[in-house]
Amino acid sequence: MQAIVIEDKRLVLREVPDPVAGEGEVVVDVTAAGVNRADVSQRQGFYPPPPGASEYPGLECAGVISAVGPGVPGHHVGERVAALLAGGGYAEQVAVPAGQLLPVPTGLSLREAAALPEVACTVWSNVVDLARLRKGETLLVHGGGSGIGTFAIQLGKALGATVVTTARAAKHDGLTGLGADLVIDYTTDDFVAATKDFTGGRGADVVLDIVGAKYLQRNVEVLAPDGRLAIIGFQGGRTAELDLGLLMAKRGRISATGLRARGLADKARVVAGVRREVWPLVEAGAIKPIVHDTLPLAAAQEAHELVESSEHVGKVLLLP
Repeated sequence: MQAIVIEDKRLVLREVPDPVAGEGEVVVDVTAAGVNRADVSQRQGFYPPPPGASEYPGLECAGVISAVGPGVPGHHVGERVAALLAGGGYAEQVAVPAGQLLPVPTGLSLREAAALPEVACTVWSNVVDLARLRKGETLLVHGGGSGIGTFAIQLGKALGATVVTTARAAKHDGLTGLGADLVIDYTTDDFVAATKDFTGGRGADVVLDIVGAKYLQRNVEVLAPDGRLAIIGFQGGRTAELDLGLLMAKRGRISATGLRARGLADKARVVAGVRREVWPLVEAGAIKPIVHDTLPLAAAQEAHELVESSEHVGKVLLLP
């Protein structure tokens, strides 16, 4: 098969061995694969795949099952699926643990479904499973124009939250159209002051952050009493100082999680939660995949450059 390999921090299309379905796995013929910031970090040498995972980038895809390994009840050749991956999505085929498969939501194409698994699992596991966002609370989403951001805005609104997000001015109308109640231009405005002003001084009950160190102290400042900060990235650095006194005064909680390196059982639990709680919202039209562009697999380097530019809104997809 053909797959994208990383050579000198660049993405190159090569002929590679076909994957084989092991115990508890299926092989999926990939129709489309999502591009994520984590893939960019892997290409740059900062985010290696966990032991045993495919060395090729790609953390989500959708396609059709072409082989079923031993110990996989309930799945069959020809079945249309979406999949959460530890790697390998930038390819014509990929082996997937059965617990990380999702049905294609009713009404969606395979291409559209490919934009959902990674963002849905990341957002649900942090905003719902860990931070316990509740109806009537305020959710602050940093990076609202990203794949994560566009999904989190929609999930927050579907759960009955007030949603505040940060993004460049050019993206504001689109994010308001997705349901954001307030969009803050982080290049010109102070998100702490703007969020507190919008909430009558209370702040955000839950903050979903992709920035990391650069925003850590300010994220604590923007928290409401009993607020929860969920850190899922460190585009703004890994090391920062924090006023613990302020965090304690607010009775705040901080979680910092990744998805890729979790064990199979935990990933299966997250995928099951997404299927149970998120997929019905997708099928009802309350959440829709936001696809900015689709590119051929051979243009993976171009796709990364687009994601790095932050000019996109939603997901970029690769098509084998």
